[in-house]
Amino acid sequence: MPMNTLFRALGLCLIIQTLTLQGAEVRWWRGNLHTHSLWSDGNDYPEMIARWYRENGYHFLALSDHNLFQSGTRWVEIDTNSGGRTAFDRYLTTFGPDWVETRESEGKKQVRLKPFAEFRTLFERRDQFILIPSEEVTDRHLAAPVHLNFSNLAHPIDPQGGDNVLDVLQRNVAAVTKQREETGQPMMIHLNHPNFGWGITAEELMQVSGEKFFEVYNGHPAVNDPGDAIHASTERVWDIILTWRLAIIGTGPIYGLATDDSHNYHQLDPAKSNPGRGWVMVRAPHLTAESMILALEAGDFYASTGVELASIRHQAGILSIQIVPKPGIEYRTEFIGTRDGFDQSNAPIRAKSGEKLRVTHRYSDDVGEVLLSVEGRQPEYRFRGDEIYVRAKITSTRPKANAVHPNEMEVAWTQPFF
Repeated sequence: MPMNTLFRALGLCLIIQTLTLQGAEVRWWRGNLHTHSLWSDGNDYPEMIARWYRENGYHFLALSDHNLFQSGTRWVEIDTNSGGRTAFDRYLTTFGPDWVETRESEGKKQVRLKPFAEFRTLFERRDQFILIPSEEVTDRHLAAPVHLNFSNLAHPIDPQGGDNVLDVLQRNVAAVTKQREETGQPMMIHLNHPNFGWGITAEELMQVSGEKFFEVYNGHPAVNDPGDAIHASTERVWDIILTWRLAIIGTGPIYGLATDDSHNYHQLDPAKSNPGRGWVMVRAPHLTAESMILALEAGDFYASTGVELASIRHQAGILSIQIVPKPGIEYRTEFIGTRDGFDQSNAPIRAKSGEKLRVTHRYSDDVGEVLLSVEGRQPEYRFRGDEIYVRAKITSTRPKANAVHPNEMEVAWTQPFF
């Protein structure tokens, strides 16, 4: 698709979104799209997890256990599940014996894991809090993990497999797209932690059709967001994909999410995957799964690990941001993008033996350069006219609470603008 046609289509989407919101009061909704419970490899009961998020200022939560829905009948041993007696005692104290179901089986005490349809009724309140049915489809090709979250599914999807990483990605995306078309129900697809196990390269992800989201920030300590000397960081991957999809491939933008990927709820520790590290702020008129997904698909959201934004405006060739200030905290905003005529050269990374490594290529500094850096609470960027895209990264001087990485500060990321 030619660039001018693509931009007209993107602009039309923004106009349609604006018209849709007319007459309805829009606001920011806070949510986490990646969470695990005792139904898979989390160490707490789903009710305890939902309660934590609701009580800590979240409006929506996707419980995304591996390769399943929280459905059917499941009993687990109290003392040997990953939460153990500590998790059970807290669960029983919080919800009481009338809710918590236990039994004896072969001399061992078991507890029933409540299914999603049953426990969601405890928490959901109109315009206050909702739970979104979700699944982390956990697939792979050879040694490369390929994990995708599917939110608001009508029914779970099995891992689809494939002949290579790109094929695995495309087959799984196609399965959700098919279910969405058959049911008419909005569903969201997002790629989880591309650097986990160094599973996915920018060159693979940029080619996936029907995939619009990936995790630029994941709060799990083992997913390698910063990259290393050989592997590109997730932010670098984002800029490479944006540039190629918008300027060369013509498949539209990819949006960046921040998520918790929480598994551990009983001890806050940088070495554990705790809740409360990363989230999205979605601008929409209604707190429903459908409204959240449509706003996310329109790019009407930002990702955060602590920085709060009052507004993001793109009009008359100016991208302006208003930051919600915190006492004694300063802010630096980097406007990052790629311009027309950028150096397209890139090269694979090779081992000392000369063998090509399966990692993201090295690209020119023209790709994802810092176009402008601004101090203060109301940064703005004036488009010159040759930008393929511009996104903003806002970094505060406030250290990130329970940070995974050393010297980590609170950050927010806007989505790309054109």
